[in-house]
Amino acid sequence: MRFTYCILFLVVGFFANAQQFNDFFIDKTLRLDYIFGGNANQQNIYLNEMIQLDKWHGRVDNLAVTPIQGNGQIKVYDEATNKLIYVLPFSSLFQEWLTLDQAKYQFKSFENTFLIPYPKKSVRIDVSFYNAKNEEKILAQQLIDPTDVLIRKSTQISNQYEVIHKAKIKNPIKIALVAEGYSESDMDAFMEYAQKTKENLFKHKIFNKYQDSFEIVAVKTVSKESGISIPSKNIWLNTAVQSNFDTFYSNRYLTTLHTKLLHNQLESIPYQHIIILANTDFYGGGGILNSYSLTTTKNKEFAPVVVHEFGHSFAGLADEYFYAQDVFENKASLNTEPWEKNITSLVDFSSKWKSLVDENTVVPTPNELSKEVKIGVFEGLKGNGLYIPTLTCRMKINNTEDFCPVCNNAIEEMILFYTQKKVKK
Repeated sequence: MRFTYCILFLVVGFFANAQQFNDFFIDKTLRLDYIFGGNANQQNIYLNEMIQLDKWHGRVDNLAVTPIQGNGQIKVYDEATNKLIYVLPFSSLFQEWLTLDQAKYQFKSFENTFLIPYPKKSVRIDVSFYNAKNEEKILAQQLIDPTDVLIRKSTQISNQYEVIHKAKIKNPIKIALVAEGYSESDMDAFMEYAQKTKENLFKHKIFNKYQDSFEIVAVKTVSKESGISIPSKNIWLNTAVQSNFDTFYSNRYLTTLHTKLLHNQLESIPYQHIIILANTDFYGGGGILNSYSLTTTKNKEFAPVVVHEFGHSFAGLADEYFYAQDVFENKASLNTEPWEKNITSLVDFSSKWKSLVDENTVVPTPNELSKEVKIGVFEGLKGNGLYIPTLTCRMKINNTEDFCPVCNNAIEEMILFYTQKKVKK
């Protein structure tokens, strides 16, 4: 398919132009803790703390490029030459909150934590947001000297963890599965769900194809109380990463506002991506690009939801469903093409999956043709101004086996980006 060849061309281009990791970085991690604050009219970003971790577990190639835009980006520049040397796209709860009516008249702040390779020399770090028109605005700039004595050295005693899936490549994609709401006596149950998470992930064709590229560890973070906080039921529990339902008053939206606490739990553990497994049967979850995904384990929909949420946090895939009460989801700007690979406003459809749509397929595609058309342009978001490739993708419904071809391509592109594994024709 043409899209696959585009991936191959993109990866080859990365090889031709990539800088070497050792040119600018050492094999350690610089953890950056930020506070994002403000309201719909004014946003501010403050650097809160810097921590040096013992090793770098992220990508070592394709450092100054990104296959997706995200809702924001961390950009690292060599101070001496002003050369861009690292890019990290991200999304955040703060940016979701900015779309709510509450943000028009109220100020609020959110923690955000990012990992970058540890620089050899002084760098400038820009933190930028993209608005609904995909216009970039730099909100913070910091000059950072890697020899700064106020950069805390990691001293946290590691939580116990087990490697439950070993990679077979040199620089794998490292995922930490984190126990949330599991007491000491619950830890055997957590390990069972960690194994089920791995199994469910690799049941999906694209992850199964590249399973040798992943290293997965299960982290036994112990909570003082079993279960998960549900504010609407007046349930508040003392748990490992202090997650709770009712985020933005959506009863199924499960997140943690405590990203510093989350990363503190992982200071001496090999990780770059995070899946939090929550000890509850209450339905819900959440996934935030290059932050974390969070899923309930005891709910009957655990298997599909844990992979769905990882689609958000790992590949930046958008939800393909729409609930009217969730006003922060898939806000459409009909004059702009959204950056997510699996939704389109048709403003620039050629940048999405147009090449995969049969020339005889009607665009937009009526929903009644969903069984006849393998890939179309369906109004699956109920008049929200956005279109999706199919009506049977993991990013839309739970009772389907896999991702659609468009989401598979997006995930594959991300895996190749991290590992530089070439696509076979």
